[in-house]
Amino acid sequence: MTATAPRADRVRPSPIRRPLTASALLATLIGLFLGLMLAGAAPASAHAALTGSDPQDGAVVDAAPQNVTLSFSESVSLGDDAIRVLDPSGARADTGDPRAVGDGKAARYAVTLHSGLPDGTYTVAWQAVSADSHPVSGAFTFSIGAPSTTTVALPASGAGGGVVGLLYDIARYAAYTGFILLAGGSAFVLACWRGGASARPLQRLVLGGWITLTASTLLMLLLRNPYTGSGKFADAFDLAGLQASLETKPGAALVSRLLLLGASALFVAVLFGTYPRREDEKERKDLTFGLSLGGVVVATGIAGTWSLAEHASTGLQPGIAMPVDMAHLLAVAAWLGGLASLLTALYRVPELPPGAVRRFSRIAFTSVVVLAGTGLYQSWRQVGSWSALTGTAYGRLLLVKVGLVAVLVGVAWISRRWTGRLTDGAPSGTGPVVGEEDGPAAEEADPTAEKAGLVTVAATESAAGTGEGGPATNTDPARAAQLARQRAALTATRERKARDADAGRSGLRRSVLVETGIATVLLVVTTILSSTEPGRTEEEAARTNVAAAPAVAQPVTLSLPFDTGGTHGKGIVQLDLDPGRTGSNDLHLWIEDGKGTAMDVPEVRIALTLEAKDIGPLPVVPDRLAEGHWAASGVQIPMAGEWKFAVSVRTSDIDETTVVKNVKIG
Repeated sequence: MTATAPRADRVRPSPIRRPLTASALLATLIGLFLGLMLAGAAPASAHAALTGSDPQDGAVVDAAPQNVTLSFSESVSLGDDAIRVLDPSGARADTGDPRAVGDGKAARYAVTLHSGLPDGTYTVAWQAVSADSHPVSGAFTFSIGAPSTTTVALPASGAGGGVVGLLYDIARYAAYTGFILLAGGSAFVLACWRGGASARPLQRLVLGGWITLTASTLLMLLLRNPYTGSGKFADAFDLAGLQASLETKPGAALVSRLLLLGASALFVAVLFGTYPRREDEKERKDLTFGLSLGGVVVATGIAGTWSLAEHASTGLQPGIAMPVDMAHLLAVAAWLGGLASLLTALYRVPELPPGAVRRFSRIAFTSVVVLAGTGLYQSWRQVGSWSALTGTAYGRLLLVKVGLVAVLVGVAWISRRWTGRLTDGAPSGTGPVVGEEDGPAAEEADPTAEKAGLVTVAATESAAGTGEGGPATNTDPARAAQLARQRAALTATRERKARDADAGRSGLRRSVLVETGIATVLLVVTTILSSTEPGRTEEEAARTNVAAAPAVAQPVTLSLPFDTGGTHGKGIVQLDLDPGRTGSNDLHLWIEDGKGTAMDVPEVRIALTLEAKDIGPLPVVPDRLAEGHWAASGVQIPMAGEWKFAVSVRTSDIDETTVVKNVKIG
């Protein structure tokens, strides 16, 4: 009886239920982690902090100032409407066009106010771009004459928030990931396994990195204008805004990255096109040298586009920080990108040689040493103190990153042990590849499945007339295609079983999978660090704000016992000064005898003196309102300081005394 294969057009492949593999579980957990980080991420933290203003936040001034001045912890870029002063009704009270003021050492910017502003509470809303490319914004109020109600509604989110901010952050994450895959994957091929240039999985990995980096860079360039400005997605297509973004340092860095990506496209085309076809050893060696040199130059240039536009370009020692930052990023790419390439090869490429794993192990160790050195310098530069390490968001994230690196190094040590087993088990010279097995061993892996596959192929060959008996006499293209698919599936099954049967390869694959998962989380934390205010800057801004912050106005209450020496000459002066701040105040004074009864006296005088500034005495003559009660309105305290209150009480024509009390105001 002749076995007949079913017609190809009637074949209905049965669904295969695959168990949840370790890689699928890890991918799910990583995706969940990334989703939570993006969903819970706030807009990029301020890198330039507002350290002071004139008038200060909450201040009440007697007359309208000519200018409003803002001071920042570092230089910022300001647009025409970057500083807006709004009156109580929400109308503009400034002339626009902020300008830099001062001696140039401090980042101070001012905007001129209109003349003749009425009394009330004014709102100052500002938005700028810090020197490390991140948008910052804020608002505060001050009052002229006296506080009032205001109709100004402050924005619910700061600069860099909303949908545009979310998309920009996603593009930022994708750009780092793309660069790591592009640079690290190419380095893996050239330095660890040159035969990987012809491996399709590695080609797809590196090409995917190039596409990801290029697409994310284009998206960041389009979103740059709304990200640092209005926050409206429609402004991404505003040509004037795009041109303005190109004139900034971050915009120029993104354009430079795109140009370098054009050169890297040629590099990738040669690496995976011309390079694998070179058979002459000398030509291949020369091409390897040229690709390696060109790849290092292009990768360094792309890494420089981050260093020139972000943390390293501002603050302390930028001339040292930028090269260190570039070396740090290149080491990350070599380690994590090579790790992704190794994982891809372990899962998708059957002919990975043990020498490639051994060479990558050495490169990974060198990368860790570079990361430790550059990371130590960056930590000192960005944190600056032990208190900032635990007391700021940047410091705490840095501790998380250090912990992840420690765990990653531990897992890498386990991978290194598996690598040693692989290389120890392989013969010297050009021994068998990782996971390669001889025919009998492969056949014994699963004889049932093997025989089933052979029977299926034999049946199809017989039906198609292409068996061993001779060439086909009645060839059916559909059945021939079916036969080809079955042979390919059988070959893939053999290769997979061979790989899975190698205990050394399986152990290495599991440890590298865990390494990759931890490395992904580490990449997320590193990207968040790039958009978080450095601990040193945050602490300096906090100290400056504390020193410059106005004292909260509180009523001053004094209790002063006195004794004029005459009959009924003893009593207590109770003095209240409200609101107890610089400017205009109301003063009330009560005099009681020792039993708490109101006490009338012929005369009460008050003198105010600020000895530190040689101001005063400033006389205050209160009016008598009732028995034992005097008051004075409009008492002026011209400036903050330690004021001496001298109260003179006369109980008769000849009995008089003066009691003194020092009070800090403002």
